Amino acid sequence: MNLQLEGKRALVTGSTAGIGYAIAEGLAREGTSVIVNGRTQARVDRALASLVETGVRGKVEGIAADLGTAEGVKAATDKFPDLDILVNNLGIFDPKPFEMIPDDEWFKFFEVNVMSGVRLSRHYLPRMMKRNWGRIVFISSESAVQIPAEMIQYGMTKTAQLAVSRGLAETTAGTNVTVNTVLAGPTSSEGATEFVNRVAASMKKTSKEFEQEFFRSMRPSSLLRRFTTPDEVAAMVTFVCSPLSSATNGAALRADGGVVRSIL
Repeated sequence: MNLQLEGKRALVTGSTAGIGYAIAEGLAREGTSVIVNGRTQARVDRALASLVETGVRGKVEGIAADLGTAEGVKAATDKFPDLDILVNNLGIFDPKPFEMIPDDEWFKFFEVNVMSGVRLSRHYLPRMMKRNWGRIVFISSESAVQIPAEMIQYGMTKTAQLAVSRGLAETTAGTNVTVNTVLAGPTSSEGATEFVNRVAASMKKTSKEFEQEFFRSMRPSSLLRRFTTPDEVAAMVTFVCSPLSSATNGAALRADGGVVRSIL
């Protein structure tokens, strides 16, 4: 299927690995000019080299900036003032008991996971509206609607993304600009894989054994019964970024492996 993404320009935040990288690759394969983002130049350069090696059709370029800060966002918007597509993928997580989460960690999670997308959208959305075409996608999580007891601070930010996304979508009524959210399920991203390997080793289990136990005891509602791959999430996002998704706006779309027990 031709997703009609040739000639479009996209910024994917937090895209040197995991879901963000897979989204960047998916868009670039469709001919989109993609801006890769990471906090260090070394990680950005490695991601760009990897994308070129895979033979993507679209131009790839990068920016090393911490988009979890106002200064980082300004650096990005100064260098790339106009976009057709913004994918707010940047995010952090850290399993921790509620009583062990200090105030500064709550603020840090909100700053990185929510305010990065707020600041970037505040810059790019008006420009998309002026051109009467654009796509903004927030990468949220099933944790937005099923708050995990082991990561309440993370779940809070994922719920906030849903509210921001839907609110922004309301401002686009009657235009060709859309704002949507994709809810990923437990995914074998770089950070998650490192976490799984670390916990599995501490439990004297293989990663596969831990995965089976995780879905048996912590995510028993999963229909997939395994971690989603970044490419599986990216396939949904790539479509939502395309002109073919014009009737999808203000939606919370699930790529969660059926974890959320809901018919809507």
